[in-house]
Amino acid sequence: MPNDIRVYSGGPLTIVALLVILGLIVIVVPLLFLGLVGKAFTNLVGLSWITATALVILILLCSLVNIPVWKIRKETIRMPHSPDGQFPDAFSPNETGGLWETSIAVNLGGAIIPVAMAGYLLYRASAVMDVNTLYLQVAVATLIIAAIAYVTTRPMVGLGLRVPLFIPGLTALLCGILLAGGWGLPAAGVIAFASATFGILLGANIAHLPHVGDLEVPQVSIGGAGTFGAIFIGCILSALIA
Repeated sequence: MPNDIRVYSGGPLTIVALLVILGLIVIVVPLLFLGLVGKAFTNLVGLSWITATALVILILLCSLVNIPVWKIRKETIRMPHSPDGQFPDAFSPNETGGLWETSIAVNLGGAIIPVAMAGYLLYRASAVMDVNTLYLQVAVATLIIAAIAYVTTRPMVGLGLRVPLFIPGLTALLCGILLAGGWGLPAAGVIAFASATFGILLGANIAHLPHVGDLEVPQVSIGGAGTFGAIFIGCILSALIA
């Protein structure tokens, strides 16, 4: 070994200390995040901190649940070329031209639960706000976010629909603050939450459904993979200003 190279050994206690610190970071950081989000949802939904935190955990866990509701069958498929320039037999068992069917599913944590929460928040807000004004504000914000989500969503062959994480949520936040007027930040949070949920689902998923058969993926989940992160962040940003 050359003389100019020095090797230092921390010993077993140093290694154990590093593992403990790493373990604390892995455990504490998610807990702090859940605590912050739970506190935000407490202000928005009006639940206790424990209940709101449990609701956030439920949303995260239910994001793994997709409920199939429909199937889209492709009318045509892309046939691969063989190395010798000949077209393969379309009815051969080893045909690899693509998927014939794409299953359309609804995600429990990214679509059903957020829509139910948005409906509940609108019901509560209608008791203190003018109903026609509230629904008009939510409708306007939803259309704006749906248009932006539709334009910014990327249909990717083999992967599905990919929605940018922050753009729809920040748009919903801005719309909520601008449209709430003199109703205050709690009303802005309700408008932002409802419009983010409805707008992202409409613009990023439902509006793209006629073309998902060309993406060659076995399943497209409304509110699921590629969309859940945008909805979750939009809900968190809305809850933070409430």
